[in-house]
Amino acid sequence: MIHSYQTLPRVLTVAGSDSGGGAGIQADLKTITVLGGFGMSAITALTAQNTVEVRGIFDATPEFVALQIDAVVEDIGVDVIKTGMLANSGIVEVVADRIRMHGIRSVVVDPVMISKSSARLLTDDAITALKERLLPCATIVTPNVPEAEALSGETIQGIDGMRRAAEKIRECGVGYVVITGGHLSGEPIDLLFDGRGFREYRGERLAKPNTHGTGCAFAAAIATYVGKGMEIERAIGQAKSFVTEAIRYGLGLGKGTGPVNVGYAVLRRSNEAGIILYDRV
Repeated sequence: MIHSYQTLPRVLTVAGSDSGGGAGIQADLKTITVLGGFGMSAITALTAQNTVEVRGIFDATPEFVALQIDAVVEDIGVDVIKTGMLANSGIVEVVADRIRMHGIRSVVVDPVMISKSSARLLTDDAITALKERLLPCATIVTPNVPEAEALSGETIQGIDGMRRAAEKIRECGVGYVVITGGHLSGEPIDLLFDGRGFREYRGERLAKPNTHGTGCAFAAAIATYVGKGMEIERAIGQAKSFVTEAIRYGLGLGKGTGPVNVGYAVLRRSNEAGIILYDRV
């Protein structure tokens, strides 16, 4: 059955470009597509990177980021905005302004601060702007443990620290806080706080080396599921399962941390049908 374009969730990702294809805009658009959404982009920065390092970053101007958002919203329309690398306070502020101006109600913020290769992707003043300007108009924020520590000022060593950090972050005005627990030892537990109570999403710890793009894929998956009308609690659980499988079938590309395989389901089904698209799956 061929669905009409009107039934597609229109998901705009506002993030940086990863020239290696494993994270950022590239990972977002792949994820949105395989999960049945229509992906669009507003690029905040160009990065020269691969699986080993980030060699350079070239920020877009806030004005050009605004032009990209306006162009998409005013013609195609947007059901959900997902943000990733926003680089500096000027970009953070213009993204928040455009979300309010266009009345975008579903906003998923992935507060990208550090790359997998330890490169700094968000300035200190941008962290303040993110807390004061962007989080108050966000539906969901999805920090990992280091990001949650930076946003909350809390030290996180276990689930109790995650709870304290989630409470502090929600005071910024965001509706739902999801702290991913992959950086902690033991079972990877993601924690959701909605202002009323906590919910834990438990998962499987996979001994897999290729994890580049996990945060991007997780937030983009949540955005796509929400855009399709799924309730937020279920969307988070589905996104966690999706990323777990993407890690399981991660791609051993490059000399460093390879990318998660967000296209695993498509490739696996094709291989099972005898159409060998990729022999690593």
